[in-house]
Amino acid sequence: MAKLTTLHIALTAVFAALYYALSIISPYVPAIGVPDIKIHLEALIASVFGLVLGPYLGFSAALMGAFVAWLLPPGSASSYGMPFLLSPAFNALVIGLIYYRKWKQAFVTLGMLIVAFLFLPPSQPLAEFWYVGVAVIWDKLIALLLIIPSAKFAKHFSSPKSVSILYFLLAFIGNQADNMWGALIFAVPMVYNGIFGYTIDFVRVAFIISPFIYPAIRFVQAIFVTIIAVPLMKSLKNTRLIIEEKSIIEQ
Repeated sequence: MAKLTTLHIALTAVFAALYYALSIISPYVPAIGVPDIKIHLEALIASVFGLVLGPYLGFSAALMGAFVAWLLPPGSASSYGMPFLLSPAFNALVIGLIYYRKWKQAFVTLGMLIVAFLFLPPSQPLAEFWYVGVAVIWDKLIALLLIIPSAKFAKHFSSPKSVSILYFLLAFIGNQADNMWGALIFAVPMVYNGIFGYTIDFVRVAFIISPFIYPAIRFVQAIFVTIIAVPLMKSLKNTRLIIEEKSIIEQ
């Protein structure tokens, strides 16, 4: 990573403020079967944070933005939303790691989230409740496997006509990382029972009720990120606003 400057710190704060501003005007989608959980559509902008700021400052900006959006109106500092504050931060982290040539770290990060879910109560014992794990992680496994070709063949998608394909793949992976953290933390007893008051049986049903809806949401989010990222990254190329020195599409 390039040397951290006051400009980069200021840019991180600006992006966090942008996240909060978007939270005021963006709609949300209630989670299927769990209306107390809301999928905030402004979280998709965290993918752009990872592209511009890199994995670590992108993570910080997304986390700060999500925290402020949770704490201040129209947020309500509800205990229901607190466990999911890291979701957009993982989006920015994973996409930033891939884009700035640390794809192995991204692979391990997302892979660990996937594996950890399988050891939590909704999937245990795995021999009996394997279908819960499959319903939750099948699309995340696809995102995990997409990390390798996205990183290895990125230069083939570096032309102006095809770079949108790369940004779409990265955004899809990043948003799946967001979703994986949400599923993982919701599967913790302290969260699903302690905060929400749900039983383990209810949680299992919630996880298997719509395994194809959430990938569709992430697909649409990736499209919006691509529309934003293509002109933005082109305009910021070779400027001081890009903190990392070399991306996967550069020679």
